[in-house]
Amino acid sequence: MEVVVLFTMVIGLMLIGVPIAISLGLSSIIFLLALSDTSMASIAQTFFQAMAGHYTLLAIPFFILASSFMSTGGVARRIIRFSIALVGHLPGGLAIAGVFACMLFAALSGSSPATVVAIGSIVIVGMREVGYTKDFAAGVIAVAGTLGILIPPSVVLVIYAILTEQNIAKLFLAAFIPGLLAALGYMITIAIYVRIAKGQETVRERASMRERISAILAVWPVLIVFFLVVGGIYLGWFTPTEAAAIGAAGTGLIAYLNGGLTHVTLLKSILSTASSTAMIFLIVLGAGFYNAFLALSQVPQDISMLIVDAGFSPWLILTVILLLYLVFGCVMDSLSMILLTVPIFYPIISVLDFGLSPDETAIWFGILVLIVVEVGLITPPVGMNLFVINSMDRETPITQTYLAVMPFVLSDIIRTAILVIFPGITLFALRWF
Repeated sequence: MEVVVLFTMVIGLMLIGVPIAISLGLSSIIFLLALSDTSMASIAQTFFQAMAGHYTLLAIPFFILASSFMSTGGVARRIIRFSIALVGHLPGGLAIAGVFACMLFAALSGSSPATVVAIGSIVIVGMREVGYTKDFAAGVIAVAGTLGILIPPSVVLVIYAILTEQNIAKLFLAAFIPGLLAALGYMITIAIYVRIAKGQETVRERASMRERISAILAVWPVLIVFFLVVGGIYLGWFTPTEAAAIGAAGTGLIAYLNGGLTHVTLLKSILSTASSTAMIFLIVLGAGFYNAFLALSQVPQDISMLIVDAGFSPWLILTVILLLYLVFGCVMDSLSMILLTVPIFYPIISVLDFGLSPDETAIWFGILVLIVVEVGLITPPVGMNLFVINSMDRETPITQTYLAVMPFVLSDIIRTAILVIFPGITLFALRWF
Protein backbone atom coordinates (compact mmCIF):
# COMPACT_ATOMS: atom_id res chain seq x y z
CA MET A 1 0.00 0.00 0.00
CA GLU A 2 2.87 2.38 0.79
CA VAL A 3 4.35 1.82 -2.66
CA VAL A 4 0.94 2.33 -4.28
CA VAL A 5 0.55 5.63 -2.41
CA LEU A 6 4.07 6.70 -3.42
CA PHE A 7 3.43 5.83 -7.07
CA THR A 8 0.10 7.69 -7.01
CA MET A 9 1.72 10.70 -5.36
CA VAL A 10 4.46 10.86 -8.00
CA ILE A 11 1.97 10.58 -10.87
CA GLY A 12 -0.31 13.17 -9.24
CA LEU A 13 2.51 15.68 -8.85
CA MET A 14 3.54 15.17 -12.47
CA LEU A 15 -0.02 15.69 -13.69
CA ILE A 16 -0.24 19.08 -11.97
CA GLY A 17 2.99 20.20 -13.59
CA VAL A 18 5.66 19.43 -10.99
CA PRO A 19 8.91 18.39 -12.79
CA ILE A 20 9.50 14.65 -12.75
CA ALA A 21 12.81 15.01 -10.86
CA ILE A 22 11.08 16.85 -7.99
CA SER A 23 8.09 14.50 -8.09
CA LEU A 24 10.30 11.44 -7.79
CA GLY A 25 12.90 12.80 -5.40
CA LEU A 26 10.72 14.76 -2.96
CA SER A 27 8.04 12.06 -2.68
CA SER A 28 10.62 9.32 -2.13
CA ILE A 29 12.56 11.33 0.47
CA ILE A 30 9.36 12.03 2.41
CA PHE A 31 8.46 8.33 2.44
CA LEU A 32 12.01 7.28 3.38
CA LEU A 33 12.10 9.69 6.34
CA ALA A 34 8.55 8.95 7.50
CA LEU A 35 8.41 5.16 7.11
CA SER A 36 11.94 4.04 7.90
CA ASP A 37 14.87 4.87 10.12
CA THR A 38 16.60 6.65 7.23
CA SER A 39 18.49 9.75 8.36
CA MET A 40 19.41 12.90 6.50
CA ALA A 41 23.00 11.62 6.47
CA SER A 42 21.96 8.50 4.57
CA ILE A 43 19.89 10.69 2.22
CA ALA A 44 23.06 12.64 1.45
CA GLN A 45 24.94 9.37 0.92
CA THR A 46 22.25 8.17 -1.52
CA PHE A 47 22.55 11.54 -3.27
CA PHE A 48 26.28 11.01 -3.75
CA GLN A 49 26.03 7.36 -4.82
CA ALA A 50 23.31 8.07 -7.38
CA MET A 51 25.59 10.51 -9.21
CA ALA A 52 29.14 9.33 -8.51
CA GLY A 53 28.56 5.60 -8.81
CA HIS A 54 27.87 5.52 -12.55
CA TYR A 55 30.78 6.37 -14.83
CA THR A 56 28.47 5.52 -17.74
CA LEU A 57 26.41 8.64 -17.07
CA LEU A 58 29.22 10.63 -18.67
CA ALA A 59 28.10 9.27 -22.05
CA ILE A 60 24.90 11.32 -21.86
CA PRO A 61 26.39 14.85 -22.08
CA PHE A 62 28.71 13.74 -24.89
CA PHE A 63 25.81 12.36 -26.94
CA ILE A 64 23.82 15.55 -26.32
CA LEU A 65 26.80 17.69 -27.34
CA ALA A 66 27.27 15.63 -30.53
CA SER A 67 23.59 16.19 -31.36
CA SER A 68 24.01 19.94 -30.87
CA PHE A 69 27.10 20.06 -33.10
CA MET A 70 25.27 18.14 -35.82
CA SER A 71 22.37 20.58 -35.71
CA THR A 72 24.59 23.69 -35.94
CA GLY A 73 27.13 22.34 -38.42
CA GLY A 74 24.87 21.74 -41.41
CA VAL A 75 25.17 17.97 -40.99
CA ALA A 76 21.43 17.38 -41.27
CA ARG A 77 21.28 18.83 -44.80
CA ARG A 78 24.12 16.61 -45.98
CA ILE A 79 22.49 13.53 -44.48
CA ILE A 80 19.20 14.38 -46.19
CA ARG A 81 20.91 14.92 -49.55
CA PHE A 82 22.71 11.58 -49.16
CA SER A 83 19.45 9.81 -48.24
CA ILE A 84 17.60 11.24 -51.24
CA ALA A 85 20.41 10.15 -53.55
CA LEU A 86 20.12 6.59 -52.25
CA VAL A 87 16.36 6.02 -51.93
CA GLY A 88 14.69 9.10 -53.43
CA HIS A 89 13.74 7.23 -56.62
CA LEU A 90 11.51 4.75 -54.77
CA PRO A 91 7.74 5.29 -54.52
CA GLY A 92 7.33 7.72 -51.64
CA GLY A 93 11.04 8.41 -52.02
CA LEU A 94 11.27 11.71 -50.16
CA ALA A 95 9.34 10.36 -47.17
CA ILE A 96 11.49 7.22 -47.17
CA ALA A 97 14.59 9.41 -47.42
CA GLY A 98 13.31 11.30 -44.36
CA VAL A 99 13.14 8.02 -42.41
CA PHE A 100 16.60 7.02 -43.63
CA ALA A 101 18.00 10.44 -42.66
CA CYS A 102 16.43 10.20 -39.20
CA MET A 103 18.03 6.78 -38.76
CA LEU A 104 21.50 8.13 -39.59
CA PHE A 105 21.07 11.27 -37.49
CA ALA A 106 19.74 9.25 -34.54
CA ALA A 107 22.78 6.98 -34.69
CA LEU A 108 24.97 9.90 -33.62
CA SER A 109 22.63 12.02 -31.54
CA GLY A 110 20.76 9.39 -29.47
CA SER A 111 17.88 11.82 -29.07
CA SER A 112 14.38 11.70 -30.55
CA PRO A 113 13.48 15.41 -30.16
CA ALA A 114 16.83 16.49 -31.64
CA THR A 115 16.30 14.15 -34.61
CA VAL A 116 12.79 15.49 -35.22
CA VAL A 117 13.94 19.13 -35.15
CA ALA A 118 17.07 18.68 -37.28
CA ILE A 119 15.53 16.53 -40.02
CA GLY A 120 11.93 17.73 -39.83
CA SER A 121 12.77 21.41 -40.26
CA ILE A 122 14.10 20.58 -43.74
CA VAL A 123 12.21 17.51 -44.95
CA ILE A 124 8.65 18.56 -44.07
CA VAL A 125 8.83 21.61 -46.33
CA GLY A 126 10.24 19.52 -49.15
CA MET A 127 7.54 16.87 -48.76
CA ARG A 128 4.82 19.48 -49.04
CA GLU A 129 6.37 20.92 -52.18
CA VAL A 130 6.21 17.56 -53.95
CA GLY A 131 2.58 16.82 -53.07
CA TYR A 132 2.34 15.27 -49.61
CA THR A 133 -0.42 16.46 -47.31
CA LYS A 134 0.63 18.58 -44.32
CA ASP A 135 -0.49 16.02 -41.75
CA PHE A 136 1.27 13.07 -43.41
CA ALA A 137 4.52 15.03 -43.83
CA ALA A 138 4.46 15.97 -40.14
CA GLY A 139 3.47 12.45 -39.12
CA VAL A 140 6.31 10.77 -41.03
CA ILE A 141 9.01 12.83 -39.31
CA ALA A 142 7.36 12.52 -35.89
CA VAL A 143 7.41 8.75 -36.30
CA ALA A 144 10.89 8.52 -37.83
CA GLY A 145 12.21 10.67 -34.99
CA THR A 146 11.37 7.87 -32.54
CA LEU A 147 14.34 5.99 -33.97
CA GLY A 148 16.46 8.29 -31.80
CA ILE A 149 15.36 6.37 -28.72
CA LEU A 150 16.17 2.94 -30.19
CA ILE A 151 18.95 3.22 -32.77
CA PRO A 152 22.22 2.98 -30.83
CA PRO A 153 23.50 5.02 -29.15
CA SER A 154 20.42 5.89 -27.12
CA VAL A 155 20.26 8.06 -24.02
CA VAL A 156 17.21 6.20 -22.70
CA LEU A 157 18.99 2.87 -23.21
CA VAL A 158 21.87 4.20 -21.09
CA ILE A 159 19.38 4.96 -18.30
CA TYR A 160 17.86 1.46 -18.57
CA ALA A 161 21.34 -0.10 -18.36
CA ILE A 162 22.07 1.84 -15.18
CA LEU A 163 18.75 0.90 -13.57
CA THR A 164 19.17 -2.81 -14.33
CA GLU A 165 22.99 -2.95 -14.05
CA GLN A 166 23.39 -4.32 -17.56
CA ASN A 167 26.24 -3.94 -20.02
CA ILE A 168 25.51 -0.92 -22.24
CA ALA A 169 27.58 -2.21 -25.16
CA LYS A 170 25.52 -5.41 -25.23
CA LEU A 171 22.28 -3.43 -25.08
CA PHE A 172 23.43 -1.23 -27.96
CA LEU A 173 24.30 -4.32 -29.97
CA ALA A 174 20.93 -5.94 -29.27
CA ALA A 175 19.08 -2.75 -30.26
CA PHE A 176 20.65 -2.60 -33.70
CA ILE A 177 18.46 -5.15 -35.54
CA PRO A 178 15.17 -3.98 -33.92
CA GLY A 179 16.15 -0.43 -34.89
CA LEU A 180 16.68 -1.47 -38.50
CA LEU A 181 13.36 -3.36 -38.45
CA ALA A 182 11.64 -0.19 -37.17
CA ALA A 183 13.03 1.88 -40.04
CA LEU A 184 12.12 -0.85 -42.54
CA GLY A 185 8.58 -1.05 -41.14
CA TYR A 186 8.14 2.71 -41.53
CA MET A 187 9.42 2.59 -45.11
CA ILE A 188 7.03 -0.24 -45.99
CA THR A 189 4.15 1.71 -44.42
CA ILE A 190 5.05 4.75 -46.54
CA ALA A 191 5.25 2.63 -49.71
CA ILE A 192 1.78 1.20 -49.02
CA TYR A 193 0.36 4.64 -48.23
CA VAL A 194 1.55 6.30 -51.45
CA ARG A 195 0.03 3.49 -53.48
CA ILE A 196 -3.33 3.82 -51.72
CA ALA A 197 -3.43 7.62 -51.48
CA LYS A 198 -3.12 8.69 -55.09
CA GLY A 199 -1.84 12.15 -55.90
CA GLN A 200 0.96 12.17 -53.36
CA GLU A 201 4.60 12.39 -54.41
CA THR A 202 5.44 11.50 -58.00
CA VAL A 203 8.27 9.01 -58.47
CA ARG A 204 11.63 10.73 -58.88
CA GLU A 205 14.25 9.78 -61.39
CA ARG A 206 17.03 7.61 -60.04
CA ALA A 207 20.01 9.74 -59.02
CA SER A 208 22.92 9.51 -61.42
CA MET A 209 26.18 7.95 -60.32
CA ARG A 210 27.76 11.40 -60.27
CA GLU A 211 25.03 12.73 -57.96
CA ARG A 212 25.42 9.76 -55.65
CA ILE A 213 29.19 10.13 -55.51
CA SER A 214 28.78 13.85 -54.81
CA ALA A 215 26.34 13.11 -51.97
CA ILE A 216 28.69 10.51 -50.51
CA LEU A 217 31.65 12.89 -50.68
CA ALA A 218 29.58 15.53 -48.88
CA VAL A 219 28.62 13.18 -46.07
CA TRP A 220 31.68 10.93 -45.78
CA PRO A 221 33.05 12.62 -42.62
CA VAL A 222 29.73 11.95 -40.88
CA LEU A 223 29.77 8.31 -42.04
CA ILE A 224 33.32 7.89 -40.72
CA VAL A 225 32.31 9.25 -37.31
CA PHE A 226 29.22 7.01 -37.37
CA PHE A 227 31.20 3.84 -38.11
CA LEU A 228 33.90 4.83 -35.63
CA VAL A 229 31.41 5.39 -32.81
CA VAL A 230 29.02 2.49 -33.45
CA GLY A 231 31.64 0.10 -34.80
CA GLY A 232 34.03 0.99 -32.00
CA ILE A 233 31.42 0.06 -29.39
CA TYR A 234 30.45 -3.19 -31.11
CA LEU A 235 34.04 -4.28 -31.77
CA GLY A 236 35.16 -3.44 -28.26
CA TRP A 237 37.54 -0.64 -29.22
CA PHE A 238 35.87 1.86 -26.92
CA THR A 239 33.52 1.88 -24.00
CA PRO A 240 30.20 3.65 -24.74
CA THR A 241 31.43 6.67 -22.77
CA GLU A 242 34.66 6.86 -24.76
CA ALA A 243 32.74 6.40 -28.02
CA ALA A 244 30.38 9.22 -27.04
CA ALA A 245 33.36 11.49 -26.44
CA ILE A 246 34.82 10.57 -29.83
CA GLY A 247 31.43 11.23 -31.44
CA ALA A 248 31.24 14.68 -29.85
CA ALA A 249 34.79 15.52 -30.95
CA GLY A 250 34.17 14.22 -34.47
CA THR A 251 30.90 16.07 -35.01
CA GLY A 252 32.43 19.19 -33.49
CA LEU A 253 35.31 19.03 -35.98
CA ILE A 254 32.87 18.52 -38.87
CA ALA A 255 30.79 21.49 -37.74
CA TYR A 256 33.93 23.63 -37.49
CA LEU A 257 35.17 22.65 -40.95
CA ASN A 258 31.72 23.38 -42.39
CA GLY A 259 31.82 26.85 -40.87
CA GLY A 260 28.87 26.18 -38.59
CA LEU A 261 30.85 26.12 -35.35
CA THR A 262 31.79 29.61 -34.22
CA HIS A 263 32.44 31.09 -30.79
CA VAL A 264 28.76 31.94 -30.54
CA THR A 265 27.42 28.54 -31.64
CA LEU A 266 30.03 26.70 -29.53
CA LEU A 267 28.93 28.57 -26.41
CA LYS A 268 25.29 27.97 -27.30
CA SER A 269 25.94 24.23 -27.78
CA ILE A 270 27.80 23.95 -24.47
CA LEU A 271 25.11 25.81 -22.53
CA SER A 272 22.36 23.74 -24.18
CA THR A 273 24.25 20.53 -23.34
CA ALA A 274 24.77 21.64 -19.74
CA SER A 275 21.08 22.48 -19.34
CA SER A 276 19.86 19.18 -20.83
CA THR A 277 22.43 17.15 -18.88
CA ALA A 278 21.53 18.84 -15.60
CA MET A 279 17.86 18.05 -16.20
CA ILE A 280 18.57 14.37 -16.94
CA PHE A 281 20.99 13.99 -14.03
CA LEU A 282 18.48 15.56 -11.65
CA ILE A 283 15.89 13.05 -12.84
CA VAL A 284 18.36 10.20 -12.30
CA LEU A 285 19.01 11.55 -8.81
CA GLY A 286 15.29 11.55 -8.03
CA ALA A 287 15.09 8.00 -9.37
CA GLY A 288 17.90 7.03 -7.01
CA PHE A 289 15.75 7.92 -3.99
CA TYR A 290 12.74 6.20 -5.57
CA ASN A 291 14.76 3.00 -6.08
CA ALA A 292 16.11 3.23 -2.55
CA PHE A 293 12.58 3.21 -1.15
CA LEU A 294 11.55 0.31 -3.39
CA ALA A 295 14.60 -1.67 -2.28
CA LEU A 296 13.77 -0.92 1.35
CA SER A 297 10.15 -2.00 0.95
CA GLN A 298 11.04 -5.22 -0.94
CA VAL A 299 7.73 -4.84 -2.78
CA PRO A 300 9.08 -5.66 -6.29
CA GLN A 301 10.66 -8.85 -4.96
CA ASP A 302 7.48 -9.79 -3.09
CA ILE A 303 5.37 -9.23 -6.20
CA SER A 304 7.80 -11.37 -8.21
CA MET A 305 7.49 -14.25 -5.78
CA LEU A 306 3.72 -13.88 -5.64
CA ILE A 307 3.44 -14.08 -9.43
CA VAL A 308 5.77 -17.08 -9.63
CA ASP A 309 3.84 -18.91 -6.91
CA ALA A 310 0.54 -18.15 -8.68
CA GLY A 311 1.75 -20.05 -11.73
CA PHE A 312 0.87 -17.45 -14.36
CA SER A 313 2.39 -17.97 -17.80
CA PRO A 314 5.56 -15.84 -18.28
CA TRP A 315 4.32 -14.86 -21.74
CA LEU A 316 1.00 -13.66 -20.33
CA ILE A 317 2.78 -11.55 -17.71
CA LEU A 318 5.10 -10.05 -20.33
CA THR A 319 2.14 -9.22 -22.57
CA VAL A 320 0.31 -7.49 -19.72
CA ILE A 321 3.41 -5.45 -18.86
CA LEU A 322 3.89 -4.33 -22.47
CA LEU A 323 0.20 -3.38 -22.71
CA LEU A 324 0.59 -1.32 -19.54
CA TYR A 325 3.50 0.50 -21.17
CA LEU A 326 1.30 1.34 -24.15
CA VAL A 327 -1.28 2.79 -21.75
CA PHE A 328 1.34 4.70 -19.75
CA GLY A 329 2.69 6.10 -23.02
CA CYS A 330 -0.58 7.98 -23.52
CA VAL A 331 -0.01 10.09 -20.39
CA MET A 332 3.74 9.98 -19.63
CA ASP A 333 6.98 10.79 -21.40
CA SER A 334 9.54 8.08 -22.18
CA LEU A 335 12.04 8.86 -19.41
CA SER A 336 9.30 9.01 -16.78
CA MET A 337 8.02 5.60 -17.81
CA ILE A 338 11.47 4.03 -17.66
CA LEU A 339 12.35 5.49 -14.26
CA LEU A 340 8.99 4.76 -12.63
CA THR A 341 8.26 1.28 -13.93
CA VAL A 342 11.51 -0.55 -14.63
CA PRO A 343 12.43 -0.84 -10.90
CA ILE A 344 9.05 -2.57 -10.41
CA PHE A 345 8.70 -4.62 -13.61
CA TYR A 346 12.29 -5.74 -14.07
CA PRO A 347 12.47 -7.86 -10.87
CA ILE A 348 9.28 -9.59 -12.00
CA ILE A 349 10.63 -10.40 -15.46
CA SER A 350 14.01 -11.50 -14.08
CA VAL A 351 12.50 -14.44 -12.17
CA LEU A 352 10.38 -15.72 -15.08
CA ASP A 353 11.54 -18.48 -17.41
CA PHE A 354 11.55 -17.57 -21.12
CA GLY A 355 14.16 -20.14 -22.06
CA LEU A 356 16.89 -17.50 -21.99
CA SER A 357 19.81 -16.79 -19.70
CA PRO A 358 19.25 -14.05 -17.07
CA ASP A 359 21.39 -11.55 -19.00
CA GLU A 360 19.62 -12.34 -22.27
CA THR A 361 16.24 -11.92 -20.60
CA ALA A 362 17.25 -8.53 -19.21
CA ILE A 363 18.55 -7.32 -22.57
CA TRP A 364 15.57 -8.67 -24.53
CA PHE A 365 13.12 -7.10 -22.09
CA GLY A 366 14.99 -3.80 -22.25
CA ILE A 367 14.67 -3.65 -26.04
CA LEU A 368 10.97 -4.52 -25.87
CA VAL A 369 10.44 -1.79 -23.28
CA LEU A 370 12.26 0.72 -25.47
CA ILE A 371 10.05 -0.19 -28.43
CA VAL A 372 6.77 0.32 -26.56
CA VAL A 373 8.16 3.49 -24.96
CA GLU A 374 9.02 4.59 -28.50
CA VAL A 375 5.35 4.15 -29.42
CA GLY A 376 4.49 6.43 -26.49
CA LEU A 377 6.37 9.25 -28.24
CA ILE A 378 3.72 9.32 -30.99
CA THR A 379 0.49 8.44 -29.18
CA PRO A 380 -1.96 11.00 -27.77
CA PRO A 381 -2.39 12.87 -25.54
CA VAL A 382 1.28 13.09 -24.46
CA GLY A 383 3.23 12.21 -27.60
CA MET A 384 6.47 14.16 -27.18
CA ASN A 385 7.45 14.01 -30.85
CA LEU A 386 4.01 15.17 -31.90
CA PHE A 387 4.32 18.26 -29.73
CA VAL A 388 7.80 18.96 -31.14
CA ILE A 389 6.43 18.71 -34.69
CA ASN A 390 3.45 20.88 -33.77
CA SER A 391 5.76 23.58 -32.39
CA MET A 392 7.58 23.59 -35.74
CA ASP A 393 4.43 23.39 -37.86
CA ARG A 394 1.63 25.47 -36.36
CA GLU A 395 -0.47 25.26 -39.53
CA THR A 396 -1.23 21.55 -39.10
CA PRO A 397 -3.65 20.76 -36.23
CA ILE A 398 -2.12 18.23 -33.88
CA THR A 399 -5.28 16.08 -34.13
CA GLN A 400 -4.56 15.55 -37.83
CA THR A 401 -1.00 14.53 -37.02
CA TYR A 402 -2.40 12.02 -34.50
CA LEU A 403 -4.42 10.39 -37.29
CA ALA A 404 -1.46 10.43 -39.69
CA VAL A 405 0.75 8.40 -37.35
CA MET A 406 -1.77 5.63 -36.72
CA PRO A 407 -0.57 3.38 -39.59
CA PHE A 408 2.95 3.66 -38.20
CA VAL A 409 1.72 2.75 -34.72
CA LEU A 410 0.22 -0.40 -36.25
CA SER A 411 3.63 -1.13 -37.79
CA ASP A 412 5.24 -0.75 -34.35
CA ILE A 413 2.73 -3.11 -32.74
CA ILE A 414 3.35 -5.76 -35.42
CA ARG A 415 7.12 -5.40 -34.93
CA THR A 416 6.75 -5.69 -31.16
CA ALA A 417 4.68 -8.89 -31.53
CA ILE A 418 7.34 -10.40 -33.82
CA LEU A 419 10.15 -9.59 -31.40
CA VAL A 420 8.15 -11.00 -28.46
CA ILE A 421 7.45 -14.26 -30.29
CA PHE A 422 10.99 -14.60 -31.64
CA PRO A 423 13.51 -13.36 -29.01
CA GLY A 424 16.32 -14.69 -31.18
CA ILE A 425 15.87 -11.78 -33.59
CA THR A 426 16.79 -9.31 -30.86
CA LEU A 427 19.59 -11.48 -29.50
CA PHE A 428 21.01 -12.55 -32.86
CA ALA A 429 23.70 -9.87 -33.10
CA LEU A 430 24.56 -10.30 -29.43
CA ARG A 431 25.06 -14.04 -29.83
CA TRP A 432 26.90 -13.67 -33.12
CA PHE A 433 29.49 -11.26 -31.77
